[in-house]
Amino acid sequence: METTDIKDWHAHVYFDAASRDAAWALRERIEKAFDIDMGRFHEKAVGPHPRFSYQVRFRNDQFATLIPWLTLHRGALTIFVHPNTGQDLEDHRDRALWLGQQVPLLLDALK
Repeated sequence: METTDIKDWHAHVYFDAASRDAAWALRERIEKAFDIDMGRFHEKAVGPHPRFSYQVRFRNDQFATLIPWLTLHRGALTIFVHPNTGQDLEDHRDRALWLGQQVPLLLDALK
C-alpha cells in the first residue's frame, strides 16, 4: 500500500448531549475556516461510531492544515481520523488517528 492509495480523509467529531453545543460550534468554525465537505450531524450512533458524531471529509492536501487546526480547536471533544483507501475495516481499525480520548469502535458494522 502506498500513500497514493489514500483517496481522501474523514474526521469524525464525537459528542454527546452534554457536548452537543460545543460540537455544533466547532462545526461552524470548521465551515468558516475551510473549504470542506461536512457530513450530517448525527445525534445517535451511526455505523462503526459508538457516539453521536458528524463527519468532516477532507482532501489529502488539506491534512497538514486541518489536523493541526483541529488539535488546537477541538476543546474537550474527541475526534477520530482515518484515511479512505477503499479498505474500510483496515482504515478504521489499523490506520486511524485519535485527537482526545480513544473509544472502541463498533467494527462489526464494517464486516
